[in-house]
Amino acid sequence: MARKPRPNGLDIETYNAKRDFAKTKEPKGRKRKGRGDSFVVQKHDASRLHWDFRLELDGVLKSWAVPRGPSLDPRTNRLAMRTEDHPLDYGSFEGIIPQGEYGGGTVMLWDRGRWIPHPDKDPRKTLEEGHLHFTLEGERMKGEWVMFRMKPKPGEKGEAWMLKKVTDDFARPDAGEALVEKGLTSVASDRSMAEIAAGADVWESNKSGKKGGRTKRKVTPPPGFEPPQLATLADHAPTGSGWIHELKYDGYRLLLSVGGGGALAFTRNGKDWSEQFAPLVEAAAALPAGCLLDGEAVALDAKGKPSFQLMQATVKRGHGKAGPTIAYYAFDLLIDRGEDIRGLPLLERKERLAALLTPARLPIIYGDHVTGKGEKLFEAVCKDGGEGIISKRADATYAGKRTRDWLKIKCTARQEFVIVGWQASDKRRGFRSLHLAVNEKGGLRYVGKVGTGFDAATIESLIERMKPLAIDAPPLEVPKTARRGSTWVRPTLVAEIAYTEFTGDGVLRHPSFLGLREDKGAKDVVLEAPVPSATKAATKKVAAKKAGTLRTHADLGLRLTSPDRVVFPEDGLTKADLADYYAAVADLLMVDLRDRPMTLIRCPSGRAKNCFFQKHDSGSMGAHVRHVPVKESDGSTEDYLYVDEAIGALECVQMNTIEFHSWGSRIDALEKPDRLVFDLDPDEGLGFDKVKAAAVRLKELLADLGLETFPLLSGGKGIHVIAPLDQSRDWPTVKSFAERFSRAIAEAEPDTFTANIRKNQRKDRIFLDWLRNQRGATAVLPYSARAREGAPVAVPVAWDELPAITGANIYSIRDARALLERASGKALKGWGEARQALPDL
Repeated sequence: MARKPRPNGLDIETYNAKRDFAKTKEPKGRKRKGRGDSFVVQKHDASRLHWDFRLELDGVLKSWAVPRGPSLDPRTNRLAMRTEDHPLDYGSFEGIIPQGEYGGGTVMLWDRGRWIPHPDKDPRKTLEEGHLHFTLEGERMKGEWVMFRMKPKPGEKGEAWMLKKVTDDFARPDAGEALVEKGLTSVASDRSMAEIAAGADVWESNKSGKKGGRTKRKVTPPPGFEPPQLATLADHAPTGSGWIHELKYDGYRLLLSVGGGGALAFTRNGKDWSEQFAPLVEAAAALPAGCLLDGEAVALDAKGKPSFQLMQATVKRGHGKAGPTIAYYAFDLLIDRGEDIRGLPLLERKERLAALLTPARLPIIYGDHVTGKGEKLFEAVCKDGGEGIISKRADATYAGKRTRDWLKIKCTARQEFVIVGWQASDKRRGFRSLHLAVNEKGGLRYVGKVGTGFDAATIESLIERMKPLAIDAPPLEVPKTARRGSTWVRPTLVAEIAYTEFTGDGVLRHPSFLGLREDKGAKDVVLEAPVPSATKAATKKVAAKKAGTLRTHADLGLRLTSPDRVVFPEDGLTKADLADYYAAVADLLMVDLRDRPMTLIRCPSGRAKNCFFQKHDSGSMGAHVRHVPVKESDGSTEDYLYVDEAIGALECVQMNTIEFHSWGSRIDALEKPDRLVFDLDPDEGLGFDKVKAAAVRLKELLADLGLETFPLLSGGKGIHVIAPLDQSRDWPTVKSFAERFSRAIAEAEPDTFTANIRKNQRKDRIFLDWLRNQRGATAVLPYSARAREGAPVAVPVAWDELPAITGANIYSIRDARALLERASGKALKGWGEARQALPDL
């Protein structure tokens, strides 16, 4: 006589009672002797997508349903609901459970292998006690794992367990979702869920009338995921008929993949979101098989306009009859009925797409465009309250990466930020504000708080999402003022934020919360800096040449925050004035600045107060400010800043840099200096004529040793005498030469020079600063502004000009045109270009 089912309904009889084996291809339940240590995970798209985790024990598969799949992060507990025992034969099942049957939907064999119980624990005993500890040797799940049963809530019928990864070599605290996000195909058949759904046998009538009456035909599977092309943020719409312009839709980027009898929706990161966008997938299934479309899914409000907030809410709660209309604007076609057409020009791809979608009908709509007239379209979209436009080269092929063939021009500043915590509220339930950050230089940079854009339901939902992510300390450096009353979370949630600009300290001004981005990973969130569109920049350059105008910061693609903030209060010169100066002389500045470790003097409150030096990478600079690892004398390694193009220097100015100082070597030969610098620093009250005479004397003495030198007005009181080197000597050798030479000259001509750094030893003399020539020391660069009254600039001059010059600060940032004219004249021809060996001394 058959044994009665256990009270909790978890045994094999329960499995059989739930299924009609005349309708489903699932194996009938039975106990049998197996290997004894097998495990299997089946990805199961039923009423809700989940992962069925099964361990072989006593002739059956002990089973749990894991709604979000396994996590590799040991800090994350994943809910696992205990289900009925399954037969061992179920371990190889992959296919379709008919709709209307128990568990109706698609089943993928997602992982398989062997499990090894902890050697000190009997799994039969611990299973009854409510905990399991084991090692997995699967194709995807590996290493140590634990499971434990939760205390049931009143009235709760099912057994709720937790599945958790143990810290070991297979754990990934920084990428807990890696298994779920990357494991998109079957370990048995290498098919995706859509391919399994579409690959079931399809029977047609046998029109020949032969026995059997049905013939089997092969179903075309949907194309696999391909990385989408991404657009670069720009500040202007490009001009000319070589560009087409589309609306920037306010929703979720999706690739729709169509197979025979089924379709699939991929996010931009390759996640399968077919369940979240079931109406679109259902509509796409009617299109010809073997197509891959690129487009944007949007939620339309009552006026028919895309709304990101509506879309975010819809994705969270699912699509219901009372929800908004969901539409898909298809703007590109990658694969057309099995033919990869990414190598065709954009306009040709769009022609094929238009033919594919004729006649047009909801929810899949052809994303139309205009040719030329991008600026007019942009103005109209912004006036109508839209997000912006996307401009694309009409003849460009499709590239699965970010390029400048696609440009995005936004009406208002908005982008994604990582949520790193919340600040408690004493007036309402939940929180007062969210703490935000972006990824820069491999780490997170704090960008401030957002406290608007939430309703009560949003606050409750966010708290529910954030509480399980709580950690003891902030995952990045934050201001002390932000710590009070704050709870910090693991940086996994991504929020869409609208804002007006960044402050001088790199903090968001007037941010407003728009919604969570479920389709983007936290590690992908970086600050977008607009670049000038290629045609616009070229047009401005030509116009500047014709009109004789100077290049501005906007021409170089810098979006400047707080342009009217006064930097030089005595002169009324603003941040925009300084940025425009550096843009105008950028080519001159970069001759010496490019690829050198640098030290910046930053003055967020203007040149007269609270200025500070910065030489290490703190993650606060722009995307074009690079960093190079440099080994310090104590054996540690620090990231130093450098730039390799003009926009990088302008991004430093955006972050309130006034002065640029650099090492005497470049990053490709860090230990071999290419210049020798003597800084002539006069005593207070000493006239400039004496400084000039001392510089000329130094020139003569170095010439006696075979070194050609060049003078640089420091922008302060002194002059730098510079001897270019051929990089044949290392830092200790160059430092030794500079020190011994300076001390010898100070002893020989004590009325003019001193090598003593103490100011009380300089009486009526000039300090010959040789300390600029040691590893890690810096000197001000030619054409750098100085944080001094009058906004002076360090300027190269010729020796034969020096007698007529009245001061080391005679040029300022107002003189960009004069400096450009000087640089192109004969006087400075060959300045600083000599390459010479350091002589023995």
